[in-house]
Amino acid sequence: MNKWDRRFLEMAELVSTWSKDPSTKVGAVIVRNRKVVATGYNGLPRGIKDDDRLNDRGKKYPLIVHAEMNAIIQAGRDAEGSTMYMFFPYGGVPCGNCSKHLITAGIVRLVIQPLDPSSRWAEEQVQARETLREAGVAIYELS
Repeated sequence: MNKWDRRFLEMAELVSTWSKDPSTKVGAVIVRNRKVVATGYNGLPRGIKDDDRLNDRGKKYPLIVHAEMNAIIQAGRDAEGSTMYMFFPYGGVPCGNCSKHLITAGIVRLVIQPLDPSSRWAEEQVQARETLREAGVAIYELS
């Protein structure tokens, strides 16, 4: 870890504040050669109104686009060989779905905060972490 890792992880935390989700704010920054390639935060798809659905998990979850996916979509082919910095309030790696897309996009390094072991996402983290490791994605935890 170096000062740049800390700076880009702090940037991911800042990007998370752009989310209008009242319960969980997540931010992702994709970087290659210390240049920001893309940013993403969790939210509803383009053209879908940020309305009361964000307060109703049953309506929100089928629509929400994760921060990691927003960043990957924005980066396109520029994600190849990059590092993703991810801020999630409970720490840990991306969900299983985002992890497989992160791998397919060619991201080779992931910088995260340590997982809160009491998180309701702790069980899903095991499989996602194994998938990332099997694909050769280097995972660095920065507290």
